[in-house]
Amino acid sequence: MSLPSILDPNGQALSAWLDQRGERPYRAAQIRRWLFHRRAGSFDEMTDLPQALRAPLAADFSLWTLKTAHHSVAPDGAEKLLVELRDGQRIECVLLRDGHRRTICISSQVGCAMGCVFCASGLDGVIRNLASTEIIEQMLLLARLLPPHERLSHIVVMGMGEPLANLDHLLPALNAATSPDGLGIGHRRITISTVGLPPAMNRLAELDARYPLAVSLHAPNDELRNRLVPVNKNTGLSAILAAADHYFEVSGRRLTFEYVLLGQLNDQPEHASELAALLRGRLALVNLIPYNPVAGLPYQTPSRNAVRRFVDILETAGLNVQVRERKGDEIDAACGQLRRRRSPGLESLVTLASATPPDPAKAAETN
Repeated sequence: MSLPSILDPNGQALSAWLDQRGERPYRAAQIRRWLFHRRAGSFDEMTDLPQALRAPLAADFSLWTLKTAHHSVAPDGAEKLLVELRDGQRIECVLLRDGHRRTICISSQVGCAMGCVFCASGLDGVIRNLASTEIIEQMLLLARLLPPHERLSHIVVMGMGEPLANLDHLLPALNAATSPDGLGIGHRRITISTVGLPPAMNRLAELDARYPLAVSLHAPNDELRNRLVPVNKNTGLSAILAAADHYFEVSGRRLTFEYVLLGQLNDQPEHASELAALLRGRLALVNLIPYNPVAGLPYQTPSRNAVRRFVDILETAGLNVQVRERKGDEIDAACGQLRRRRSPGLESLVTLASATPPDPAKAAETN
């Protein structure tokens, strides 16, 4: 049987275990410091714990349940891990370096059920939610890539999966990230990305989660969005924007609206004008993301002129815009790419998805 994880965010199993052995409660805090601050790789490294405690800990708890299957490093400093879970499934997580910022991008599910036609993560659907401990382990694995004097500064939950479809496991993991005896990262520096699930967005508001929310639009109208993000047929942009506005009112956190620019598909001036009209009057950031190509899919990176033209139209309309710098192209840093490239069975699904011809609009309609 698998041992319980020492990273269980509620800590009840560890506290009960220590109590049964007559240990003082401060031992739990010691262990957490070793895990989150000193980045211990094993129980033996926890040298201020007596050996008589370290050996039973190793016998009764697991520290690492994830195994690094592949580690890629890009010239721009981005590092990507393909990690294997206990059940043999694989997920991805990324460390990004930008000036003094040390940002990690973590996954919340194995696969994804949202069906975005241009994304490698969802081509084979969702397999399961990640446990809280599996989400925390990603954070610690990536933190261990940093030298001792550096600390993680930001977290984006934008890896594989739809985070709002796994709130029950994600929020306890993020509590460990924000806790002073955890990673100590402020709520404002942790962003949750979603394609827009209004009931879950409203739940976040009710829970006073206080995390910045990034809503992935990818289209300025329901007709195009239904083709690119099929789950939109069950929601619609009006309901998503209403839930986003409510979250802003409750949390006070500025919203980000993400928009992947697909060459010749959603990057034309009429799309920019329609998006400007859709978002007018909102205190929000529009984050434009030039498409990071996925081998075998028919979608293209937009031209620089198309990106500049799109930005100009939005800024002229008074919107706050940034273009996300593409990092890690050399290491398949977009969600799901490395997992697919390293898993022959999944790679074949890309081939099937791209077996029909090159017209992106038609490909969107048939996915």
